Formats: sequence, C-alpha cells, structure tokens
Amino acid sequence: MADAKHDISVLNSLIATTLDSADGYTEAAKDADNSRFGRMFTARAGERREVAQSLQGVVASLGGEPEDDGTILAKAHRMFTGLRNSISGGDTVVVDEVERGEDHIKAKFEDAMQDREVPQPTRTAIEQAYASVRSGHDQMPDLKHSLHGSN
Repeated sequence: MADAKHDISVLNSLIATTLDSADGYTEAAKDADNSRFGRMFTARAGERREVAQSLQGVVASLGGEPEDDGTILAKAHRMFTGLRNSISGGDTVVVDEVERGEDHIKAKFEDAMQDREVPQPTRTAIEQAYASVRSGHDQMPDLKHSLHGSN
C-alpha cells in the first residue's frame, strides 16, 4: 500500500490541477468576446472534467479517496481567476491567461511522468490524461499569436 499511497497522492494532485483547469476554461468561456473562443473553451472544460474523472477512477481502483474539487491555492487557479480582473483586455487577455494556465498544468503532468516512484500502470494513466493536456497546451500559442497579429 506504500506505493499506492504515493500513486494516490500524485494522482490526486493532478486531479485538483485538472479541475482547476476545467474551472478556468469555464470562466474563460464566460469572459470570451468571440463566440468561437467561448465554444472552444467550453469544450476544453468538458474535456478536462473527463480527464479528471478518468484519474479519479484510477485513484478509486487503488483504494484511495479521489480528489473531487480543485484547490483554491493552486497556481493554475490563481492564474485563471485573473480573467475576471482583466476582462477589459478582451479576448487577447483571456487567451494569454489561459495559456499561462496551460503552461502550469502541462508542467505538473510532465513532473508526474518523470516521478520514478510511479509504477507503469499509474504512469500509463497519467500519460493518457497528458494527451488531452498536451493538446490544449499546444493549441494556445497559435491562438495567442493570431490575436497578437504575429504569424
């Protein structure tokens, strides 16, 4: 169970960050002026909730209590809450904030994948969840550059 405890801790940390990300995308969708961005952010929020549910299932299968809420103090959450304060900047500011949150969640997942104490079955679950995180992360620079007028 010692290994499971570590796995559960790592996974629950990723779950909390992923839920923070989903909440951030929900806020970004509300704050976006462009309805296309709003739809994109809403879809990403749903995708992140699915990722969290998947990881919650792994925690439960390990005998742990899955995290079911994001953490107020999480760095990604703090970045996303800046959206409300920067609404006057329009979509450019919203996308900039989302990109910062994406950098955070990507780094968190990459750290977890580098954790040598995490056994292969748990690492596989993390890698599968990371595919969604990577997709969201990789989408943001293009979106940001299109809004900033640089190609």
